[in-house]
Amino acid sequence: MKKIGLYLIVFLILQVCIPMVVMGLWRLATGSADLTALMLTVAMALYAVATVAVFVRTGWAEVSPHYFRTRPYLVLLWSVVAAVGAIIPSMWLQEQLPDLPDLNSENFTLLMANRWGYFAIGLLVPLAEEIVFRGAILKELLNKYTAQNAILISALIFAVAHFNPAQMPHAFLVGLLLGWMYWRTGSILPGVAFHWANNSIAYVLFRVLPDNDATLLELLGSQRTVYMAVGFSLLILLPALFQLHVWMKRND
Repeated sequence: MKKIGLYLIVFLILQVCIPMVVMGLWRLATGSADLTALMLTVAMALYAVATVAVFVRTGWAEVSPHYFRTRPYLVLLWSVVAAVGAIIPSMWLQEQLPDLPDLNSENFTLLMANRWGYFAIGLLVPLAEEIVFRGAILKELLNKYTAQNAILISALIFAVAHFNPAQMPHAFLVGLLLGWMYWRTGSILPGVAFHWANNSIAYVLFRVLPDNDATLLELLGSQRTVYMAVGFSLLILLPALFQLHVWMKRND
């Protein structure tokens, strides 16, 4: 567990310190203490790039073309389909829980409202988080625990590491799925595909919905329509999970 503690400490240092440095330099250069979308985008992008560089350079996470050479195109496709099918059920489950504090609402809104924010949230952050939480942390856990326990622990760590109660339930459930995908394939690529699709859908929905705080009932108009939307999404999600089970090769 010492290695996992080290990974988390380094990840948290990068996650906190790099944005703080960027924001400090930005404020010195502009003379303004106000947060801006571009400043947050630069901070998030640099943190993600630095995280990937540190974890790959140290060998804590292995990046290899081996899995991609097996031509796992169907696995990557079904990973994206699963992400599409998971959005509405996840929103519905979130709404059944008590209201949880959203500590990142302001920063999230600024990033999502700016088109450049997508490059950080949609592209770079998914890669960085998969390298850390699956490529390094889960890999280490799988060497010490059964697959079920390792995946569960990694999902809990993934949820808590978001430091935002409002995101934790969704992050935990997604962490279970991403952990299973990594265990089956030994690669972060399916997780990166799912994570990218999940964040990209969230970005698109934020940009197109008239009210980003609206519930499914407010958006869809009736409880019956909500249940139909959840049911239709499950008809996408469950077959996608089955296809992943069929096509993902066990990492023995």
